[in-house]
Amino acid sequence: MSWTEERIEKLKKLWGSGKTAAEIADDLGGVTRNAVIGKANRLGLSAKSSTSSAPKAKKKVVPAHRACQWPTGHPGEPGFHFCGEESVPSKPYCLKHCNMAYQSRD
Repeated sequence: MSWTEERIEKLKKLWGSGKTAAEIADDLGGVTRNAVIGKANRLGLSAKSSTSSAPKAKKKVVPAHRACQWPTGHPGEPGFHFCGEESVPSKPYCLKHCNMAYQSRD
């Protein structure tokens, strides 16, 4: 099997529609899933997301000594955790939780 212009255009169209490499290989016929992935990579097509097409926000890693200590949930219960966002300097909480925990002196 050779990659003709027609097959390359069909690959681009199917890739952009969100089909998996295996589905594209079946639609094209005569190629493997790995051949489809390799050709897509050489064409510079965007990588596919393994779970969804929506980009996921990356959680910023904050050192433990600078992480917000605002508790969420109840200790001892599943899902209990601390906020973990970056804390305000010299405070144990992030800005959002500082605004909840402290009152201004008016």
